[in-house]
Amino acid sequence: MMKAIISVFFISFFATCLTAQASEKPQQALRIIAMAPHIVEMLFDIGAGEQVVGAVEYSDFPKAALDIPRVGGYHGLKMEKVLSLKPDLVIAWTSGNQVTDIEQMQRLGLKVVFSQPENIEDVAKEIRYFGQLTGRAVQAEQVALAFEQRLEKIRAKHQAKAPVKIFYQLWPEPMMTINKDTWLNQLVEICQGENVFGNNPTQYPKIGIENVIVAQPEIIILPDEKSKKVQPVVNWQKWPEIPAVKHDGFVHVNADLLHRFSTRMLNGVEDMCKKIDGQR
Repeated sequence: MMKAIISVFFISFFATCLTAQASEKPQQALRIIAMAPHIVEMLFDIGAGEQVVGAVEYSDFPKAALDIPRVGGYHGLKMEKVLSLKPDLVIAWTSGNQVTDIEQMQRLGLKVVFSQPENIEDVAKEIRYFGQLTGRAVQAEQVALAFEQRLEKIRAKHQAKAPVKIFYQLWPEPMMTINKDTWLNQLVEICQGENVFGNNPTQYPKIGIENVIVAQPEIIILPDEKSKKVQPVVNWQKWPEIPAVKHDGFVHVNADLLHRFSTRMLNGVEDMCKKIDGQR
């Protein structure tokens, strides 16, 4: 009787192992079009980069992503190109893709799923989701867990530091910033930054120099953005009545890191927090 029980146990054990291995087998034949740079990065993070057959503009990391055919960008897709790539799956970015493009792909019978990270923790959540989609759940779990642990470590390092008033200059002309409901504000708060425009009712409000003067920020954060157009430069030295100007409280950050919902975002946060610490 005991031998029979043991035999049943081992049969069940090995069957479970084989099932787990089968579920983890990468779906190499799955052809994916990734419609945002952060989606491309996440897929490479979990080892599914070779499955990406189409991407959009600015999908430039890792280096291998530069070789992926382009199907368009924020302002629209080249639908003929999309169809020619014969994707099994399209991962769209709800906030970053045109609704009309998404609806057209659905009408054409393409399978479309969505990426819509809103909180920092959603990066790990989406990595796990992409792992399930591509048959790479084990590797995705490792990447997601490492992200969560590193995020918690960064938060713990800065949580007791003195708050500092910050103006995040999202764009110089027209001048734009962020409010408390944005992804970027979450990153600033990790560094114990207090967004002087956090209570603005618009997520990405347009403001004027006079608004900044009234807000009196101690630090002005200037993201270095990759753009095909030359960025205008604000001559802040004209307004020494702003504390950040008077005390040279300018912090340059890497927009490619901070403005993407990817694991590399933590590199940008660490750099930003370090520079803010240097201004305290």
